[in-house]
Amino acid sequence: MTHQVLIGGNWRDSNATGTFQADDPRAASAIVDEYPISSWSECEEALNAAQTGFAEMRQLPVERIAEFLERYADGIESASVEICEMASRETALPVEPRLASGELPRTTGQLRQAAAAARQQSWCLPTIDTATNIRSVYGSIGPVAVFGPNNFPLAFGSISGGDFAAAIAAGNPVIAKANTMHPGTTRLLAEIAQRAAVETGMPAATVQLIYRMSHEDGERLAGDPRLAAIGYTGSRHAGLKLKAAADAVGKPIYLELSSVNPVVILPGALAQRADEIADEFTGSCLMGTGQFCTNPGIVVLNSGADSEAFVERVKSKFNDAPVGTLLSKSGQQGLAAAVKTLVDAGAEIVCGGEQGGGTGYSHSNTLLRVSGEAFLTAPEVFQTEAFGNCSLFVVVNSIDQAVRVVQSLEGNLTGCVYSATDGADDADYDRIAPELRQKVGRLLNDKMPTGVAVSAAMNHGGPFPATGHPGFTAVGVPGSLLRFSMLQCYDNVRASRLPSVLQDENPGDVWRMVDRQWTQRSVELATA
Repeated sequence: MTHQVLIGGNWRDSNATGTFQADDPRAASAIVDEYPISSWSECEEALNAAQTGFAEMRQLPVERIAEFLERYADGIESASVEICEMASRETALPVEPRLASGELPRTTGQLRQAAAAARQQSWCLPTIDTATNIRSVYGSIGPVAVFGPNNFPLAFGSISGGDFAAAIAAGNPVIAKANTMHPGTTRLLAEIAQRAAVETGMPAATVQLIYRMSHEDGERLAGDPRLAAIGYTGSRHAGLKLKAAADAVGKPIYLELSSVNPVVILPGALAQRADEIADEFTGSCLMGTGQFCTNPGIVVLNSGADSEAFVERVKSKFNDAPVGTLLSKSGQQGLAAAVKTLVDAGAEIVCGGEQGGGTGYSHSNTLLRVSGEAFLTAPEVFQTEAFGNCSLFVVVNSIDQAVRVVQSLEGNLTGCVYSATDGADDADYDRIAPELRQKVGRLLNDKMPTGVAVSAAMNHGGPFPATGHPGFTAVGVPGSLLRFSMLQCYDNVRASRLPSVLQDENPGDVWRMVDRQWTQRSVELATA
């Protein structure tokens, strides 16, 4: 059986150029269901339908969009058992606690937060200069394509995750491109989304689903003028291909690509609580078989007896921990290739380093180490992302060398410094932190980086290559909505023709210039 695509509000047979199957990672074998590889003509149908949908969506009251997102969240919860079982089969992520108690509630929570933002409109940043009668506001940008990752089938999924929720809440229809490793999960979510759209009277093309297309057609889609913006989470190689196509036509594309998330452990912290830090690091690095974009991939330690003892503690914990199942065969192969690259460059294997050892697609829990001096001879190579249950210790000979290592880092989503609680590391922290601050989107103290709270203050972004733009976040409402918007200015436009959010009687969150002074009238954003 070949599953149908969702185009223009209808499920129908695909005009396919071929089919593919997802794998069961635990069984290391293909799942029987087949999914279509869409032709370019089908992509064009989706683009045309999205344009029509956007013209209708621009006229909708924000309450309708909010109602759709809330109805969709309700529907996901009603079908939670089926969704989580399918996602677990396609990804090997456990139903409990990961999917049912973690990722699914996060997904519905994001949708409801996005609904609240759409309804309240403070994300639009309405601004009024009363003296000149010039007003501006952020508004919808147009059809958005969302490419979801393999490791979060729900909370970052192309038709359910944060990019999807932000794009819809900002008033844009979404063309979702499923991740080919969990097409069944995406299909179930798309069915619920489409029902919610019908029940709330949304335009037919509010949500559309294509499972797969050729790489060439993916790049063609990214450069097509009918598409207004793109959200992408995945590999650096594929993301940069899409970025080149979007950049060629000046189209905004928001990418999450690669991150090794450095953790610097200062000497005083090790002397105080080495066992505690070893437990935290092991839990963070091996959680979900290490398949998090915020997994701690590099740990910087000062040389000495405490550091050697710490490495041995972590080695023992890695050896004792069960080997988890990876998301896919390609993930297993990619992790093995990354470990080989690091070893060939001069890294020493502390433990692991071999494929297998777990159920289905797997790779042994792996630690590597390299000296700070060697790291600095080839920092780009030693920052190769080993996506999975693997990390690299960089053992430096001084705080000066630690600073140079941090200065050589690429952009990352996160960076962390562990320091003594009695102030013994403060001088070293004051040298490390300013350098690390410029390399990461989120700076942590005394806390591993894996968790990403859905908070309005969260930044899940960072300098390249962590993302394609350092000024935006993929997590956190209302900030994430701004990626899929455009700044719209109204100069001397008659009051009756202004968007309601810019009209003088609007009671919401407005920046207003009166007598050359900016004032803000605020209403707190409700979060569900």
